[in-house]
Amino acid sequence: MHGGRLLEALRRRDPALRCIGMGGPHLRGAGQDAILRVEDLSVMGITEVLGYLPRILGMLRRIKAELAARRPDAVVLIDAPEFNFRIARAAHALGIPVHYYISPKIWAWRTGRVNFIRRHIRRMICILPFEVEFYRRHGMDVDYVGNPLLDMMDWQRLDAIAPVAGRIGLMPGSRRKEIEALMPEYGKAARLLLADRPGLSFHCVRAPNVTEDALRALWPADVPLTIESPDDRYATLRTCQLLLAASGTATLETALLGVPTLVAYRVSPFSYWLGKRLVKVRWVSLPNLVLNREVFPELLQENADGAVLARHASRWLDTPGELDRVRADLADLRRRC
Repeated sequence: MHGGRLLEALRRRDPALRCIGMGGPHLRGAGQDAILRVEDLSVMGITEVLGYLPRILGMLRRIKAELAARRPDAVVLIDAPEFNFRIARAAHALGIPVHYYISPKIWAWRTGRVNFIRRHIRRMICILPFEVEFYRRHGMDVDYVGNPLLDMMDWQRLDAIAPVAGRIGLMPGSRRKEIEALMPEYGKAARLLLADRPGLSFHCVRAPNVTEDALRALWPADVPLTIESPDDRYATLRTCQLLLAASGTATLETALLGVPTLVAYRVSPFSYWLGKRLVKVRWVSLPNLVLNREVFPELLQENADGAVLARHASRWLDTPGELDRVRADLADLRRRC
């Protein structure tokens, strides 16, 4: 999504600019000649990646061969350090300038990778305010451009949309594994919430690469569910009184929109065990990291459970002023971004 917007802006400056590489629907729509699909790299977690390893290594070999054959004027990498650092090393060895847009989360774990960035990356462009101080502590100057999500939202229209009482939004993610882990738990939470509040309605915002059938197959048949198109998702999210969302960029979107969100995530037990020992930050969701306090509850692993989700949602719904308190915190986050 961010790559697509970047390419559109570059081509406005130079209509003759050509772009090849790996991309998703947004980059392809902006005119990229996508020799590989980023959807084929859509996996999170240590053990989860192992099953995809042959495909990932094949993609890397293809990209390195294309770099050597085509010799582009520049390489732009977006996040995904485990994959992109290998491309950076190959491009640097070929003398091709490397620009990194959206800093990898080296502030969260393996901070020593900042030395790799200093050697191989010509320019680092950050979109989160706290990243600037991190790089400054390590003797690097970086560009902070604000968060591009703010440029994608029609604030005058969105701020005029009031939440609908009793409307609960669901964002189970875009990766198959995360959807399979979270969607059934969202269904359990919905059934529990409906038992005490029959007026509630549940609206799942479908990711562009996910079908309605795939979502409904993981949802209890006896619980009504509306599947919403991703086309105008920001307006849809604004209508929700609260949201259940997979950890990721989606939680920053919901925070900027001012919608109270319960953050959930599950990976394999080994991935979680290892992550707990490696990750150095206190929270996993971007809104909490930017504000440096827990505004969105983070329900991870065994807590990404229908009963736990329902209990937290009930507290928000039943405690007067609780949702308004969360919304007030989120106004500060928008200013910082």
